[in-house]
Amino acid sequence: MNSPLIQLLVLAGIAVFLILRLKSVLGTREGFEKPPLPRQESSSSSRRDFEVIEGGPDHDIVDHVDAGSDAADALARMKRVEPSFGVGEFLGGARGAYEMILMGFERGELADIKPFLAEDVYESFAEVVEAREEQGLTIEAEFVGVREMSLVDATFDDETATAEITVKYIGELTSAVRDSSGEIIEGSPTQVKRQKDVWTYARRMGVDDPNWQLVATGE
Repeated sequence: MNSPLIQLLVLAGIAVFLILRLKSVLGTREGFEKPPLPRQESSSSSRRDFEVIEGGPDHDIVDHVDAGSDAADALARMKRVEPSFGVGEFLGGARGAYEMILMGFERGELADIKPFLAEDVYESFAEVVEAREEQGLTIEAEFVGVREMSLVDATFDDETATAEITVKYIGELTSAVRDSSGEIIEGSPTQVKRQKDVWTYARRMGVDDPNWQLVATGE
């Protein structure tokens, strides 16, 4: 075997070795390359992960109040004291509480809702119910639903760990006031009316009792 042929075989062997080495490091592609994920989806997912890792905006908060507001700061401090607290979860409970408390008041059935009322709120409800009973009045009411609901304010006392969250409701219900003879003197049992309420709930964060209490009502 002459010298040029040997050199050619050696070079060919080196070339094969380099090709195999590159494949082991870079991998191979078969057919056409799959298109990348849509840019918006990929970037938004990465951005959300980055925000969580780097302490960016918490969408459980900023979806309900303005970022950088006092309310947002208060909600963030609530979460630091009680990491399991969620604003969305709270609002879901507040929606159910609105129906339960409102209907308990309208029908004069305060015993069931007393644990969810601050003492002064309970006393004011009881006074109204007692006055109705003294006049022989009864209310026939049915809850239709919550048409609108929004979180309007939040505060947090770091010293006592007491949180307060104010929620605005626009509810729909039927309500008829009947006198002692059963005659309707106000409202209608079939006509749906809208009612606006602004309620404030309070609770100490970081304690075992998960229940919020209604501490103030308004319109």
